[in-house]
Amino acid sequence: MACFIVPGTEAIVATAVLVAVKHHEAKLAAPSLGGKTAQVEKKTPFSKKLGWLCSLLWGGVALLAFEHIWHGEVVPFPPFLTAAADPVSKAEMLHEMGTSGVAMAVLVTLIWAGMAVISSVLESKTARHTAAEEGV
Repeated sequence: MACFIVPGTEAIVATAVLVAVKHHEAKLAAPSLGGKTAQVEKKTPFSKKLGWLCSLLWGGVALLAFEHIWHGEVVPFPPFLTAAADPVSKAEMLHEMGTSGVAMAVLVTLIWAGMAVISSVLESKTARHTAAEEGV
Protein backbone atom coordinates (compact mmCIF):
# COMPACT_ATOMS: atom_id res chain seq x y z
CA MET A 1 0.00 0.00 0.00
CA ALA A 2 2.50 2.62 1.10
CA CYS A 3 5.70 0.72 1.79
CA PHE A 4 7.57 2.88 -0.73
CA ILE A 5 7.13 5.98 1.46
CA VAL A 6 9.79 4.88 3.97
CA PRO A 7 12.58 4.30 1.39
CA GLY A 8 11.35 7.44 -0.38
CA THR A 9 11.87 9.47 2.78
CA GLU A 10 15.32 7.96 3.18
CA ALA A 11 16.07 8.79 -0.46
CA ILE A 12 15.12 12.44 0.11
CA VAL A 13 17.35 12.66 3.19
CA ALA A 14 20.23 10.85 1.44
CA THR A 15 19.96 13.18 -1.55
CA ALA A 16 20.09 16.25 0.72
CA VAL A 17 23.16 14.81 2.47
CA LEU A 18 24.71 14.05 -0.94
CA VAL A 19 24.36 17.68 -2.00
CA ALA A 20 25.98 18.84 1.26
CA VAL A 21 28.83 16.32 0.96
CA LYS A 22 29.52 17.32 -2.66
CA HIS A 23 29.62 20.97 -1.62
CA HIS A 24 32.00 20.14 1.25
CA GLU A 25 34.29 18.06 -0.99
CA ALA A 26 34.37 20.86 -3.57
CA LYS A 27 35.40 23.36 -0.87
CA LEU A 28 38.19 21.05 0.31
CA ALA A 29 39.47 20.37 -3.21
CA ALA A 30 39.50 24.02 -4.38
CA PRO A 31 42.49 25.29 -2.32
CA SER A 32 44.64 22.27 -3.21
CA LEU A 33 44.45 23.10 -6.91
CA GLY A 34 45.78 26.66 -6.53
CA GLY A 35 48.93 26.78 -8.65
CA LYS A 36 50.16 23.29 -7.82
CA THR A 37 49.68 20.09 -9.71
CA ALA A 38 47.09 18.03 -7.92
CA GLN A 39 47.91 14.39 -7.36
CA VAL A 40 45.53 11.97 -8.93
CA GLU A 41 43.63 10.34 -6.08
CA LYS A 42 42.67 6.76 -6.73
CA LYS A 43 40.09 6.54 -3.95
CA THR A 44 36.42 6.83 -4.75
CA PRO A 45 35.08 9.97 -3.05
CA PHE A 46 32.37 9.50 -0.43
CA SER A 47 29.97 11.59 -2.51
CA LYS A 48 30.16 9.01 -5.30
CA LYS A 49 29.49 6.18 -2.85
CA LEU A 50 26.58 8.13 -1.38
CA GLY A 51 25.32 8.59 -4.93
CA TRP A 52 25.15 4.80 -5.18
CA LEU A 53 22.80 4.74 -2.19
CA CYS A 54 20.63 7.46 -3.70
CA SER A 55 20.43 5.57 -6.99
CA LEU A 56 19.46 2.34 -5.24
CA LEU A 57 16.80 4.07 -3.17
CA TRP A 58 15.29 6.22 -5.94
CA GLY A 59 15.22 3.24 -8.33
CA GLY A 60 13.42 1.08 -5.80
CA VAL A 61 10.98 3.84 -4.92
CA ALA A 62 10.17 4.42 -8.59
CA LEU A 63 9.50 0.72 -9.19
CA LEU A 64 7.39 0.37 -6.05
CA ALA A 65 5.41 3.53 -6.76
CA PHE A 66 4.73 2.32 -10.30
CA GLU A 67 3.56 -1.05 -8.95
CA HIS A 68 1.23 0.62 -6.44
CA ILE A 69 -0.18 2.94 -9.12
CA TRP A 70 -0.67 -0.06 -11.40
CA HIS A 71 -2.73 -1.83 -8.73
CA GLY A 72 -4.81 1.26 -7.96
CA GLU A 73 -3.43 1.76 -4.45
CA VAL A 74 -2.11 5.22 -5.32
CA VAL A 75 -4.45 7.63 -7.11
CA PRO A 76 -3.96 11.16 -8.52
CA PHE A 77 -6.49 12.76 -6.16
CA PRO A 78 -6.63 13.24 -2.37
CA PRO A 79 -5.97 11.37 -0.16
CA PHE A 80 -3.66 9.87 -2.87
CA LEU A 81 -3.32 6.60 -0.96
CA THR A 82 -6.58 4.66 -1.17
CA ALA A 83 -5.89 3.09 2.22
CA ALA A 84 -5.81 6.51 3.90
CA ALA A 85 -9.56 6.99 3.36
CA ASP A 86 -10.63 4.18 5.70
CA PRO A 87 -9.46 4.00 9.35
CA VAL A 88 -9.11 0.20 9.26
CA SER A 89 -7.10 0.34 6.04
CA LYS A 90 -5.04 3.22 7.43
CA ALA A 91 -3.93 1.05 10.37
CA GLU A 92 -3.00 -1.73 7.96
CA MET A 93 -1.11 0.77 5.79
CA LEU A 94 0.87 2.12 8.76
CA HIS A 95 1.69 -1.44 9.81
CA GLU A 96 2.96 -2.20 6.30
CA MET A 97 5.07 0.96 6.33
CA GLY A 98 6.52 -0.03 9.71
CA THR A 99 7.35 -3.57 8.68
CA SER A 100 7.91 -3.86 4.93
CA GLY A 101 8.94 -0.25 4.33
CA VAL A 102 11.47 -0.15 7.15
CA ALA A 103 12.80 -3.59 6.23
CA MET A 104 13.33 -2.55 2.61
CA ALA A 105 15.06 0.69 3.60
CA VAL A 106 17.35 -1.08 6.06
CA LEU A 107 18.18 -3.87 3.60
CA VAL A 108 19.06 -1.43 0.81
CA THR A 109 21.21 0.61 3.20
CA LEU A 110 23.03 -2.52 4.41
CA ILE A 111 23.69 -3.62 0.83
CA TRP A 112 25.03 -0.15 0.04
CA ALA A 113 27.26 -0.23 3.15
CA GLY A 114 28.63 -3.57 1.97
CA MET A 115 29.31 -2.12 -1.46
CA ALA A 116 31.13 0.86 0.10
CA VAL A 117 33.24 -1.36 2.36
CA ILE A 118 34.16 -3.72 -0.49
CA SER A 119 35.08 -0.73 -2.65
CA SER A 120 37.34 0.68 0.08
CA VAL A 121 39.02 -2.70 0.65
CA LEU A 122 39.67 -3.15 -3.07
CA GLU A 123 41.06 0.38 -3.34
CA SER A 124 43.39 -0.25 -0.38
CA LYS A 125 44.65 -3.51 -1.91
CA THR A 126 45.21 -1.80 -5.25
CA ALA A 127 47.09 1.08 -3.57
CA ARG A 128 49.32 -1.35 -1.64
CA HIS A 129 49.96 -3.39 -4.77
CA THR A 130 50.84 -0.27 -6.75
CA ALA A 131 53.11 1.02 -3.97
CA ALA A 132 54.89 -2.34 -3.80
CA GLU A 133 55.48 -2.32 -7.56
CA GLU A 134 56.85 1.24 -7.48
CA GLY A 135 59.17 0.38 -4.60
CA VAL A 136 60.74 -2.52 -6.51
